[in-house]
Amino acid sequence: MFCMRRIAFFSALFFASLIAAAQQPPTLLVDIDHRPAMSLNGPWHYIVDPYHGGWGSNTSNSDVPSPRGYARDLHYVPGGPLQEYDFAKSPVIQVPGDWNSQDEKLFYYEGLLWYQRDFDYHPKAHTHIFLHIGAANYAAHVFVNDVHTCDHEGGFTPFDCEMTNAVKDGNNFVVIAVDNTRTLDHVPTIKSDWWNYGGLTRDVSVVEVPESFIDDEMLHFAGAGDLQGYVHVTGAASGSKVALRISDLHVDQSAAVGEDGRASFSFHPADLERWSPEHPRLYKVEFVAGDDHLTDDIGFRTIEVKGDQILLNGKSTFLRGVNIQGEAPYRSGRAWSDRDVNTLMGWAKELNCNFVRLAHYPHDERMTRAGDKLGIMVWSEIPVYWSIAWTNPRTLEVAKQQLHEMIRRDHNKASVILWSMSNETPISEERTAFIRKLVAQARQEDPTRLITSAMLTPFHGKTAVLDDPLGADLDVLGYNEYIGWYMGKPDEAPLFKWEDPMHKPVILSEFGGGAKAGLHGPADQRFTEEYEAEILTEQFIMFRDMPFLRGITPWVLMDFRSPTRLLPGIQDGYNRKGLLSDKGEKKKAFFVLQDYYAKVQH
Repeated sequence: MFCMRRIAFFSALFFASLIAAAQQPPTLLVDIDHRPAMSLNGPWHYIVDPYHGGWGSNTSNSDVPSPRGYARDLHYVPGGPLQEYDFAKSPVIQVPGDWNSQDEKLFYYEGLLWYQRDFDYHPKAHTHIFLHIGAANYAAHVFVNDVHTCDHEGGFTPFDCEMTNAVKDGNNFVVIAVDNTRTLDHVPTIKSDWWNYGGLTRDVSVVEVPESFIDDEMLHFAGAGDLQGYVHVTGAASGSKVALRISDLHVDQSAAVGEDGRASFSFHPADLERWSPEHPRLYKVEFVAGDDHLTDDIGFRTIEVKGDQILLNGKSTFLRGVNIQGEAPYRSGRAWSDRDVNTLMGWAKELNCNFVRLAHYPHDERMTRAGDKLGIMVWSEIPVYWSIAWTNPRTLEVAKQQLHEMIRRDHNKASVILWSMSNETPISEERTAFIRKLVAQARQEDPTRLITSAMLTPFHGKTAVLDDPLGADLDVLGYNEYIGWYMGKPDEAPLFKWEDPMHKPVILSEFGGGAKAGLHGPADQRFTEEYEAEILTEQFIMFRDMPFLRGITPWVLMDFRSPTRLLPGIQDGYNRKGLLSDKGEKKKAFFVLQDYYAKVQH
């Protein structure tokens, strides 16, 4: 039985097995997003378990499942044997969705919570059946009909559990234990400037595939008019055929599967239209291998650097961007729905953006798909955030796993132009060595995109010298600075000088300040809309003397929850650096940026 993206239990008892699992070669994926699937979204029963009693041990703190554990999904019967839980009598919570924003009693809860759902299924013969989970924060342990099917670590990437040998014809149940406890060796680590939303935060579904199935495919524009790529088929015999069809380009290609299960393609279609923000052309691409058939909408473009320029389809481009946190507009909680995505990306389009930075972790796949359709380029990032356990081998392997899952999910999306390895990591030899390993992996897995990181700007008085040693390994330098907010006053920004000794393109990946929507006053009074707008105005003057500047992403599109932002009456548990409030109220800074982008087109 396949176990998709398998990571062992992360408790101390299973520490050794987790390291062994993480050091294995990358596991197979199902590619759920381009197949018919049976949704398990909707109400799930849940039990809060802060003492981990659901593992079945009432006398120790062991995480080892036992016959008395919640995974058995037993029911209380009056007059029957001792039974101290019953999912059927427990409350329900919606999936997808975090538990914090759905139940006020769970608002601050961090720990273990068990989910349960019944489902009816009639499996076909000679198939593999997988349970797909779009994201579970932070660790998930999955049981189907009391059969342990898989585990996963990492709160923002998808995973698939094979349950072929666990599913029965007819009534079935699934139990998932999700734990969002923060620890030093996790990715991210203990402290972050966003809410630690726990739960099954993205779609859950069941997918059925043939005995031989496509688990990975990639197709990209290689320049000179050529399309290149591959299809990997699990269970295919060497020499079996794979077909690739693009009807709008009159393409009908076939290739043979090699000993490694991969069939490679290279061809030159006529009249190919390149994807761009001005013309986000997508082609319907069909992949066929035996009884397996996938379709995907793919755009084709090139992205490269030349000196301090970023070239899209061979032409220099300026990235008019904004940062987005994965927070839902209006209702708060983790963003996941079509409505959430349409609202967030719609605001970016209204700002005249052609680019967004999805900070500080992989967002729901709907966001990158929307980027493809709307013509908005994307910076996608893994949560190597602030200070990670740089010398811990397990932490590195978990970071590499999340990077792998991010790339595998989105490597066919034309909108994604930058893989980001980290955010605001303090300079040290250990830090640079850690991230350098991630860079090497990203280049190996996807050589078609640019690599970046958001680094801390090193200031020497009023001179910024962009010389973080990590920059030597990057294609594009991302630098965060908060002149006018955490240092100096807004009108001091034009006095700063910037040097780019590495002669690489630079994106100012964060800058800005906070304001409470509706709070007005002098432009030198913090937290007023006028102060936030003044910061942007002065920054724009500073940019004129930065010829290597190839993009900006002010922080941030919308206010979002943060447990570290506590000023009563102003922050109230929200980071207020948004151009809009969490209720969609546009602040003065929104219009300042909108006007600037209308004038800066290249």
